[in-house]
Amino acid sequence: MSEGAAKQPGPLKSFLAGGCGGICLVVVGHPLDTLKVRIQTMEVVPGQPPPYKGMVDCAKQIVAKEGPKGLYKGMAAPVAGVAPMYALCFLGYGYGKKMFCDDDAFEKLKLTQIGMAGATSALFTTPILGPGERLKCVLQTMESPSYKGPKYNGYKELVSGLYAEGGARSLVRGSGITCLRDGVASFFYFSTYELLKKTWTPEGAKDPGVFWTFMAGGFAGMANWAAMMPIDTVKSKLQVAPEGKYSGVMAVAKDIMAKDGVRGYYKGLAPVMVRAFPANAACFLGYEMAAKALTRAGLE
Repeated sequence: MSEGAAKQPGPLKSFLAGGCGGICLVVVGHPLDTLKVRIQTMEVVPGQPPPYKGMVDCAKQIVAKEGPKGLYKGMAAPVAGVAPMYALCFLGYGYGKKMFCDDDAFEKLKLTQIGMAGATSALFTTPILGPGERLKCVLQTMESPSYKGPKYNGYKELVSGLYAEGGARSLVRGSGITCLRDGVASFFYFSTYELLKKTWTPEGAKDPGVFWTFMAGGFAGMANWAAMMPIDTVKSKLQVAPEGKYSGVMAVAKDIMAKDGVRGYYKGLAPVMVRAFPANAACFLGYEMAAKALTRAGLE
C-alpha cells in the first residue's frame, strides 16, 4: 500500500470532511459558474453583437434582470450533491491510489501515478454529477437570450418536464462527457495539489499550514479547469440544447468549431479562472480543516 493510501481517511471522515469542503466550494464559486455557463451557451448571430460582451457585462445583465439571486440559480443541485459526491470522490481517489500508485509515489512525487489515481474518482462521482449538471445548466441558462427551450419553476417541474421531453435519457444527458471531463480534471487536480502541498511543506512539518494549503488548492483548481475547459464547453451546450438538436458529443464539437473555431471551446474561460482559485482554495482548506477537527474528535 502506498504512503498516501495508508493515510486515506475512513469513509465517514471522508464524507464529513469532503462535504464541508464541497459546500465551501459551491458557496464561493457558484455565481461565477453561472456566468461561465451563460457565456458558454450564448448564441452569437452573425452581424449582431453577442448577448454578453464579457464576464462583467454578463453579471450586470443578470443582476439587473433577475437580481443578485440570479447568480445563485441552480445552486440547490450541487449543494445537495456535494457531501456524497466528495465522499465518493475521495473514496475513488483512495481506490485509485491502490491501483496506480507505488509505495513511494507521494514521497517521490510520481505525478502520473497520482494523476491516474485522481482520475479514478470520476467513475465514482459521475452518477451524481451527470444528472446534477444537467439540471444546473438548464436552470442557469433559462433567462439567457440564447435559451430556446421551455422554462421551469423549480427543480420538481424541471425534472418532470425533462422526463416528459425525453424520458430518463433526457435527465442523464451529458453524463458520459461529464465522466470524461472529470477524469481529465481530476488527473491534474490531485496531482497539482499533492505537488504544491509537498513543495510548500517545511522540512519536518506534517503540512504546509493554512495559507499554503489555501494556495495549493487554488492553483490545483486552476490547473483542473485549464485542462478540461474544452470538454466542459461541449458538455454545457449538449445539456442545455433542445431535445433532438444534436445527435451526440461530436455533433456539438463540430458545431462549435464551425461557428467559433478553437476559441469557441474556451468561452467562459475568464469567469472560470476567476472562480477556480478561490472556490478550490476554499474547498481544500475546508476539507483539511474539517479532517483535522474530526481527527481531534477521535474519528479516523
